[in-house]
Amino acid sequence: MNEVVVLTPERILEVTEDVLRRFGLAKATVVDVARALDVSHGSVYRHFPSKASLREAVAKRWLARVSAPLDEISEDKGPAPARLERWLRTLCFAKQKKVSEDPEMFMTYMTLAREACSVVKAYKEGLVDQIAAIISDGVKEGAFDVADVKASARAIYEATIRYQHPAHADEWKDPDLAVRFDALLALLLRGLEARKR
Repeated sequence: MNEVVVLTPERILEVTEDVLRRFGLAKATVVDVARALDVSHGSVYRHFPSKASLREAVAKRWLARVSAPLDEISEDKGPAPARLERWLRTLCFAKQKKVSEDPEMFMTYMTLAREACSVVKAYKEGLVDQIAAIISDGVKEGAFDVADVKASARAIYEATIRYQHPAHADEWKDPDLAVRFDALLALLLRGLEARKR
């Protein structure tokens, strides 16, 4: 007796990622996804009305996986300076790890992310908001002295671009990268510190 598998958006996205891995972004089609699911391509289109919407959903799913551990850190309790450092290290390490472990798939996701501009913009804003939440906690604790939390959060995000933005992936092979990142984090955290009066 064959088991009936319910076709859900999540299942389609899982299979789409597998199809992208096998065929590459340029060659993968909605028909390939449907064939892998053993359904008609119309069934896929019922959940995702176009190839572009399917690709955008894949990019959004990937970015959500990257940001999940960051969500936990931003919502965690504990001293804000330690949380901010852990958040920044987690973000940068996750991106660098994805490049080193699966460079082809990383490049596929990078291309998808470029196509899904609104998804990426929302993702970046979400990251800035998480940094802002940690800084705000630090201000309440008396650990940070910051006049404009949102502007400071954006500045910190932008200051770390070299260590977490895919456009800089080639630079991540630099043997001194960790030392430079440590120096940047120390500088950023010192800049936020509340001065003892």
